[in-house]
Amino acid sequence: MYKGIAFFDLDHTLYNEQTRVDPEVAEAMHQLKANHVLPVISTGRNLFEIPDTMKTTGIDTVVSANGSYVIFEGKPVYKASLSQDVVTSFVQFAKARGEATTVMNSQGARINFINEIVEHNYQFINSRKPPFGVDDFIENNEIIMMLINTEGPDEIYTDQFKDTLTFFRNTPYSMDIVAKGSSKKRGIQELIKNAKLDGIPTYGFGDGNNDIPMLDYVDHPVVMGNGLDQVKEYAEFITSKNTEHGIVNGLKHYNLL
Repeated sequence: MYKGIAFFDLDHTLYNEQTRVDPEVAEAMHQLKANHVLPVISTGRNLFEIPDTMKTTGIDTVVSANGSYVIFEGKPVYKASLSQDVVTSFVQFAKARGEATTVMNSQGARINFINEIVEHNYQFINSRKPPFGVDDFIENNEIIMMLINTEGPDEIYTDQFKDTLTFFRNTPYSMDIVAKGSSKKRGIQELIKNAKLDGIPTYGFGDGNNDIPMLDYVDHPVVMGNGLDQVKEYAEFITSKNTEHGIVNGLKHYNLL
């Protein structure tokens, strides 16, 4: 059915600096489908955060929550939930350090308190702060991902929970947290297996630390010109910046448009 699968990170990749999809990028996504290339959002964000993006781009296949919740053509095909005990333990550990935790699933999020770092973080990611109610949310809902609002040092958390959780530092003010072993790579593998997409060439576009597993796995890794230096080491091709037609230029480089 498809002659290629193209995976796109959102922030600083498919998105512009206002956390929106430029018209030329939206048009490119629709053109990919017309060219029999499956466009896939591959993001650290959760589904409830991106309905407008999905509508604008026409994309209904998503590797979300850093690979922990995957949908194919709008239907769930894989998820990696966090243990309630681990989530509760982490929230308590972070709170004792005076740092706030956000807990999330595909439908919503809650935070336990607001401080200056939280304000900086949600301003940085251009998102509204979630409502309060972490304890009730944990008790009554599955948790797919957490976010620790912290400037570091990261090792305080990564060492303490190294056996149960995986961490991705994606902003100066926060780390994404998923089940041990979860990543965009794992989510992509599960998508390909469960949607029976084996044997199709894969392309990945990204810029940040959580994109490294994806870029290391796909056949043709593309890093944005604005990507981190350590991420560019994984690139087969470095395209222009996200604000300088990077998506379109990268797709044209591989004759996908």
